[in-house]
Amino acid sequence: MNDLIPVRVECYSGYKADEYPICFYWGNICFDIKEILDRWYQTDSYAEWPAANYFKVETLKGQYFLLKHEMKPDRWYLVIKGESMNLQA
Repeated sequence: MNDLIPVRVECYSGYKADEYPICFYWGNICFDIKEILDRWYQTDSYAEWPAANYFKVETLKGQYFLLKHEMKPDRWYLVIKGESMNLQA
């Protein structure tokens, strides 16, 4: 089971708004993103699963996280799988 933790995200905006995350805040801690390792899109084919972008990221400190951006409500989440707080590359 995945848990979604609301986070605040700062994004690069190039040819479109919120193109990709550059850092996120979990509580008072800022995680600067070094690299986006993977990204994918979830369509809104089911009402309970709104359209979203996912970003697997590596921070400057070498930590790996999965971020979810729900498009229509414009909400960002840190995706936590079970008890795990950090993804492997």
